[in-house]
Amino acid sequence: MSLLLQALSQKNIRIIDLAVPMQSGMAHSAASVPFSMALSRRHGDHDRTGQGGTAANAVIITGDHVGTHVDALCHVASKGVLCGGVAVADACVGGKFVKLGAETIAPMVCRGVLLDIPALKGVDRLEAGYGVTDRDLVEALGDTPLNEGDVVLVRTGWIQLYGDEVAFLGDGTGVPGVDASGGRWLANHGVRAAGGDTIAFEQVALGPKGRQRPCHGILLWENAIHIIEVLDLEELARQRVKEFMFVLSPLKLVGATGSPVRPLAVIEG
Repeated sequence: MSLLLQALSQKNIRIIDLAVPMQSGMAHSAASVPFSMALSRRHGDHDRTGQGGTAANAVIITGDHVGTHVDALCHVASKGVLCGGVAVADACVGGKFVKLGAETIAPMVCRGVLLDIPALKGVDRLEAGYGVTDRDLVEALGDTPLNEGDVVLVRTGWIQLYGDEVAFLGDGTGVPGVDASGGRWLANHGVRAAGGDTIAFEQVALGPKGRQRPCHGILLWENAIHIIEVLDLEELARQRVKEFMFVLSPLKLVGATGSPVRPLAVIEG
């Protein structure tokens, strides 16, 4: 029996939830349909048994990039072409993607590595608009090995502002995140996915080029590396956990451009 299975059988593990709660009024980008939930049937609305037994149901409406989510490879294109040279005209048919949709994102059960940039800088969270460079990532990694196929999660501390939508989206301030050099560093290491605790993963600076998303192009479009956004990495940071088993299973949303997820960090000991 493997060490992991032994740990599981002995309940010698901790599980840290890396997702934010999904609820009406939660922060979302202007490009996404906001999350909303309402009860379509309440207890007491209808008694089908005649013996007091009731059931309640809810209706949920949400964009596929709201809350903690993973990007599908069809999420971004360049000049009408998706990752791997797939033409958008061939991939998007009948109101959905028939190629590279969210249902093609494989579940992830692999090694995860946390790169805590605020801890590196000696601050609680990074300043607005800060670009996390390749050098920052190297210094945060230190002597910890990074293997091909690992998932790397980059903490900025920005999720601390999640309860204030205006501050979290940072339209008037910018948002910290990985810059182009950091994106290339991640791609060169062959990571399976890269995640962050902001709305768009990468640096969002103010100015005419502030809405550009170079890391989305470098990771999703050029290298078929999935991006995970709006992660809550605070508990991992508080417990100084750097390496862990990472578990993520996307919903099989056929033809969607992303999927809500509830990632977990599984820690032995």
